Amino acid sequence: MRPSDSHEVSQLNELKIDVGALIVGGYYALSGQCVMVEQMPIFGGYSGGLEETAIVDVATTLNTFVMMQGTWHLDGPVHVRWGITTAREALAVAGHAGRAVEENTHILSGNQYYTLAGPCTVMCLLETAAQSITDTASGREVLSGVASAKGVLTDMFTAMEARFMGEVAHGVAGMDLHQVNIMLDKLVSLYEGKYKTAPEGKPFDECYDPVTLIPTEEYVGVYNEAIKIMTDLGLNYWK
Repeated sequence: MRPSDSHEVSQLNELKIDVGALIVGGYYALSGQCVMVEQMPIFGGYSGGLEETAIVDVATTLNTFVMMQGTWHLDGPVHVRWGITTAREALAVAGHAGRAVEENTHILSGNQYYTLAGPCTVMCLLETAAQSITDTASGREVLSGVASAKGVLTDMFTAMEARFMGEVAHGVAGMDLHQVNIMLDKLVSLYEGKYKTAPEGKPFDECYDPVTLIPTEEYVGVYNEAIKIMTDLGLNYWK
């Protein structure tokens, strides 16, 4: 591995740590590794509601550096009911925690992406866009995604979701925060009523030609549809 490659160790929910993680974290710290410490606070779980979970999120971020001597922190507030990071409440936690850390520290932080919908669906891309907007506007340096279809099904993710994540981040960077919030509110309202009927999407070999690694015409069409929606909402990256 290269010296810049991250070695992961995870905290537990909420504000817990196990002996195994302490041992691994100690080894990483003593051997001078680049250490990424991960933690995913649960909205609606032990922490409680939005405000309490945001406080826990900030605390776990700080704990990465105090207890684990981490190089950077990988966040990922998740909704207890849906198991995703793109729900409105999870985005609010991530946004407030990220902004608080950015405004008051020099900490390097990222966020994980778990959408409800699967690849080759407009909903998946819109969920991805919502979180990318939140992370970029709140000052996170690393976008870690996308684990589509909640990250629990085999081969249900592609580079198209990651590309959309990056393009949206470039598009929203530098935008007025008030305008960002208006756009984000409209965007989340487009998919949050579809959680119980979210499309599963298609596996990688149905989204790409597995030999040429070129996305299918169907997925390109879905991608362009998502671009149009985002453009209509005020994101001008693709114009």
